[in-house]
Amino acid sequence: MKRKIAIVAGGDTSEYEVSLRSAKGIYSFIDKEAYELYVVVMHGLDWHVQLEDEATATIDRNDFSFMKGDEKVKFDFAYITIHGTPGEDGLLQGYFDMLHIPYSCCGVLAASLTYDKFACNQYLKAFGVSVADSLLLKQGQSITDEQVIQHIGLPCFIKPSLGGSSFGVTKVKEAAQIQPAIQKAFGEAKEVVIESFLQGTEITCGCYKTKTKQVVLPITEVVTHNEYFDYDAKYNGAVDEITPARIPDELRDRVQQLTSAIYDILGAQGIIRIDYIITEGEKINLLEVNTTPGMTATSFIPQQVRAAGLDIKDVMTDIIENKF
Repeated sequence: MKRKIAIVAGGDTSEYEVSLRSAKGIYSFIDKEAYELYVVVMHGLDWHVQLEDEATATIDRNDFSFMKGDEKVKFDFAYITIHGTPGEDGLLQGYFDMLHIPYSCCGVLAASLTYDKFACNQYLKAFGVSVADSLLLKQGQSITDEQVIQHIGLPCFIKPSLGGSSFGVTKVKEAAQIQPAIQKAFGEAKEVVIESFLQGTEITCGCYKTKTKQVVLPITEVVTHNEYFDYDAKYNGAVDEITPARIPDELRDRVQQLTSAIYDILGAQGIIRIDYIITEGEKINLLEVNTTPGMTATSFIPQQVRAAGLDIKDVMTDIIENKF
């Protein structure tokens, strides 16, 4: 009998639509000869599974099941592709842990830590990982323009500490932009990071590990046509994504070794993607860790899998079977 796989998408942030696109990608990647696939969409308390002919069925949150005619369908595995809460921040991971349903990505602690960009970067900084200088503002706190300029300098980035897809991010070049940028970021999350600007080459590197293998994928170089790698660049093609990256072999090796080390430090599981910027002197600076990276057909991970000469279907099977 085929294992029943829930591809869990949606969520409660601005990345809802991006998550649905990732779900379509994952649905196309997983071996349908081996698994019975369903897409489960979550939004608030509306949890439903998509069936044929645009029909839906409500998920019973008591055991993460649904009724298909007279049959009660229970899932053997959840592939989480929610970008944002509750799928990227540890909440859903805790729920599945309590139900003893295996899932694709890291556990509660690693998910919660990596979802908070400021906390994750400061944690990894303690292990010797280089990160940009930054300040954290919590809701209700304020900071003057002068304090930002004194401690961080201009230009700088002001962004939500939680979330992704560059929602709420502003590259600030002058003092008059600081307070509006802070308010914009607070519109996306309750914590805001003010981070120094690093001039260099932006790259990203995927990695996954199972009981039997460790795979660090080829690196992608990200050359945006915009001011920075914003939503338009990510999803509307205003970017050149070059895999493998045009960097020296020695630097490539160091980035891949660091990616593997960070995976282990965090106790990651499944596929992760780590974004870096290479500054003068080939210094590797961490930008952020993504534990539920985008998985559309054109996303970084599928690109890197193809560049590695791997079959994405086999990679999906690796991720699923590793939990059994």
